[in-house]
Amino acid sequence: METFLPSTIQLSYIVATGLFFLGLKKLGSPATARQGNTWASIGMLIAVVATLLDTGVVNYPMILGAIALGSVIGFIAAKKVEMTQMPQMVGLLNGLGGAASALVAIAEFYRLLLEGSVPIPATVTAILGSLIGGITFTGSFVAFAKLQGLIGGKPMSLPGQKLINIFLLGLFLAGSVALLISPSSNIFLVITGISLILGLFLVLPIGGGDMPVVISLLNSLSGLAASAAGFVVMNNILIVAGALVGASGIILTVIMCKGMNRTLTNVLFSAFGGGATGSGGVAADGTEKSYRQVDAETGAMMLGYARSVVVVPGYGMAVAQAQHSVRELADQLATRGVEVKYAIHPVAGRMPGHMNVLLAEANVPYSQLYDMDDINGEFDRTDVALVIGANDVVNPDAKEDSNSPIYGMPILEVDKAKNTIVIKRSMKPGYAGIDNQLFYRDKTAMYFGNAKEAVADLVSEVKQL
Repeated sequence: METFLPSTIQLSYIVATGLFFLGLKKLGSPATARQGNTWASIGMLIAVVATLLDTGVVNYPMILGAIALGSVIGFIAAKKVEMTQMPQMVGLLNGLGGAASALVAIAEFYRLLLEGSVPIPATVTAILGSLIGGITFTGSFVAFAKLQGLIGGKPMSLPGQKLINIFLLGLFLAGSVALLISPSSNIFLVITGISLILGLFLVLPIGGGDMPVVISLLNSLSGLAASAAGFVVMNNILIVAGALVGASGIILTVIMCKGMNRTLTNVLFSAFGGGATGSGGVAADGTEKSYRQVDAETGAMMLGYARSVVVVPGYGMAVAQAQHSVRELADQLATRGVEVKYAIHPVAGRMPGHMNVLLAEANVPYSQLYDMDDINGEFDRTDVALVIGANDVVNPDAKEDSNSPIYGMPILEVDKAKNTIVIKRSMKPGYAGIDNQLFYRDKTAMYFGNAKEAVADLVSEVKQL
């Protein structure tokens, strides 16, 4: 049994790894995302059970108790957290993952230290686990706090912040060298504390508008921290799972940066996206810019008598939980022979796929969802573009104003549609904090109000046409 069990455990890890790959593959499409989540979850269950069968486990009651407590907390969180709060939830989970990895590194280092000998490879992996895990822990909680509104979304930094960060990193490296020369619990605690402070100082100067990118990057770091912890405790499945999370997280980060036409260094160090502070609607000379406003009746007529309508969902739709009303409006338009499509920007909402998940929740057919590259060529043949709570991702300044902070960012080109209706609470700027010139175009009509209530009113009016 003693020779059979280790082989069985390693075989289980191989099966779990295969399920992880299958899950990631299916997560690449909204149509198969739920299946992917299920397969990956089964893989993790197999990995956990196999690990619990390891003869190295010494305290089953404590481990099973922790699993039970975590399962209860996870179940409650899954039921309570709204889809609009999912980026914050991901941020919290990243932070906890980083903390867990750092604690594993710390515990293993202390165990080896008490045994009287800490091999250099073990010290190196413990240092990496402490650094990455510590930065991920505090950085993720700052990102969560900014997205949740617990602290301001504006960049926050001390004078000479970059020099302070360099100094702290230098201290960490010096402490690491000292630790390799002469392992010491006190030095290890010091460098762990430095990593926690670095996490705070690296994320606080980043504007709230860039927090989704930061969360994606921290997700990657949490995977790398887990992989480092796997090397510390010599667990193959933890190494593989951490590497997968690290790789997928950095790929997602690159996708988001590409969606904003910005580099990762620009996101991390430019202090852009500090939240909307202006009021909008004011020209450079201080005069009010004019815009056209419609009510539900006029908006319904524009939509009901159109041949083609493209719906552009944004964070405003998510906050108002208007996706079911949007689906009802699309159904009503379809009964009148109107062709309805949905245009999805890669960074609409607070993370890639945010809009896809919300619309899938409302049973919007996947065949009606179009990525930015696929739909942009159709706007000039579209009768009405219905923008619901989206702002920066439809701002024509990204194409036309070289002085704009978002210049060069790929957008949904709704300005090419024959008519555009924008459902918005007010004329205030979006998350990037800049005015949207689309709102003042002759072909644009503003419809002010809560997205859910506004769309419901449109549904009622369309039914009466």
